[in-house]
Amino acid sequence: MASNTYKLPGNAKTQESFFSWLERVLRLDQFFSDGNFVKFIPHIVFVTFLGVVYIWNSHQMDKTIRTIDAMEVEVEDLRADYTTLKAEYMKASKQVEVAKRVKDLGLIESIEPVKKIEVTD
Repeated sequence: MASNTYKLPGNAKTQESFFSWLERVLRLDQFFSDGNFVKFIPHIVFVTFLGVVYIWNSHQMDKTIRTIDAMEVEVEDLRADYTTLKAEYMKASKQVEVAKRVKDLGLIESIEPVKKIEVTD
């Protein structure tokens, strides 16, 4: 049977928190105290500017997509109107329909076929 032993304080491994590990790795206390942070301000401002431009571009793209969707619906409505008007025009331009419309003006449909006139020089 194994005997009980005491843990030695020097050998005990304690779990390190994320923030203490981050501070140890980055040495933030030295980073801020030495004035190194000031050197990186232009880079931080540039990255922030790029982030703002990226967000703005995303919003503009969404706005454009919504506009395109609205225009597609309008184009479909106009296409349906065009098809309807074209069908009505084709029907109205038939000889029978034209004859009905000009009957009120006193014009009648010719019974004789068309004669071809030839001119000789």
